[in-house]
Amino acid sequence: MTLSSHLTELRKKHQHLSEQVESAQRSPATDDLMIAEMKKKKLRIKEEIGRLSQA
Repeated sequence: MTLSSHLTELRKKHQHLSEQVESAQRSPATDDLMIAEMKKKKLRIKEEIGRLSQA
């Protein structure tokens, strides 16, 4: 996998998580802990994108 395709996949995962977080926040039945975990995962992906983009 090339760096470019890896970054593309990470961006897709980040966008998908963003959509999941937004959806979960609109649903009153969603556990706050689950939302927090998704946000942490989203942040880790964003940091990796930033790190790889500078390489």
